[in-house]
Amino acid sequence: MSPAHISERFDRKGLLCITYSIITYSKDQVIHFEGDISANAELILSGQVVVERIDESGNLMTITSLLTDDILGGNLVFSKNPYYPMTITAKIDTTLLVIQKELLFDLCSNNTAFLKLYLEYISDHTLILGDKIKHYVNRTLRESIIAYLKNEYKLQHSATIYLHASKKAIAERIGVQRTSLSRELQKMKNEGIIKYDATSITILDIRYFN
Repeated sequence: MSPAHISERFDRKGLLCITYSIITYSKDQVIHFEGDISANAELILSGQVVVERIDESGNLMTITSLLTDDILGGNLVFSKNPYYPMTITAKIDTTLLVIQKELLFDLCSNNTAFLKLYLEYISDHTLILGDKIKHYVNRTLRESIIAYLKNEYKLQHSATIYLHASKKAIAERIGVQRTSLSRELQKMKNEGIIKYDATSITILDIRYFN
């Protein structure tokens, strides 16, 4: 983590108030651990972060990714229980604008247009994150693999899906160990659902992906 670039001001009593800071995190650096308090809102100026959790078996599950202009802690900072429920990690080198709770409250109080946009963002992203968590928790490993392949099938418009990530990265996204992913892919291959090599997976039985 780099030293913060800090903006300061004085309140009416002459006391120093820090309003925001800019902090850079290196690739794979943990920004917030599960259980950390969310004392500020953090805007991603550049980079990418991932929201992760560890299941009961010790497998690392990537719930979602956040990119430039997304906000960390926006739905927690005003909560009575402002603790991160999952770990937040920098996927690549990432720079955050850290906005103090008091400054954010001032912006919401004095600018109704900002307040409206902020509430819309928080509401939409809370629903999206909730849906992703629900889907990951309730899916079997095969259902998660099929959901991943179905999404790539739609994006690539082809039954032959070229892998833009390693199988290890795909396993982390699904939330299992790489060996578990490989075993299930082999079972699906033996059942004639797919075939695969080091760089691609080809859907053979399209019924599973409609």
